[in-house]
Amino acid sequence: MTTVLIADDQPLQRMGFRMLIEGTPGLTPVGEAEHGAEAVRLAAELRPDVVLMDIRMPGMDGIEATRRITATGGRTRVLIVTTFHLDEYAYDGLRAGASDFLLKDARPEELVAGIRAVASGDAIVAPSLTRRLLDAYAHQVLARAGAPAPADPRLKTLSDREREVLVTIGRGWTNAEIAERLHLTESTVKLHSAARRARSRTT
Repeated sequence: MTTVLIADDQPLQRMGFRMLIEGTPGLTPVGEAEHGAEAVRLAAELRPDVVLMDIRMPGMDGIEATRRITATGGRTRVLIVTTFHLDEYAYDGLRAGASDFLLKDARPEELVAGIRAVASGDAIVAPSLTRRLLDAYAHQVLARAGAPAPADPRLKTLSDREREVLVTIGRGWTNAEIAERLHLTESTVKLHSAARRARSRTT
């Protein structure tokens, strides 16, 4: 059984999370916190597997609470769930030690999958943020090295459509989403993906 502590200053939001967790086999809520300081205290007392952590809360915010919880070196992992679609929160949350970052408009099954992934030791970031996080990290590394971003010669072998598919894959889209947004069949998407992989192996 995976135990979950809910930290959010909105009572209705906490209730929604609790109902979802209570209705999911293998998950159980063990407590609720209205602000960061209470989340830190309850995490120490209850030792949950996962903390669902809001960011903007009165007093101590979710970033500082995450930092304090993860600094103890205990088993508790933090999954940040917020309405704020801003990169700075993703960066700060991950730097503070969060294992996962999802938006509150995520589907219930995505939230459940995130809780289970975090509890098992994996790390997941909302697909809509993954590409920008990777780009930001790459730019930071290159800036420290004082070098321009290198061009991958394998990109020159791709057709325009294959490039489009590659970009959407980097954004975390599924084959079905790519097919719908680019007006392709799923089999065509798979064909473009296979062609890209084949070229990458031969260059």
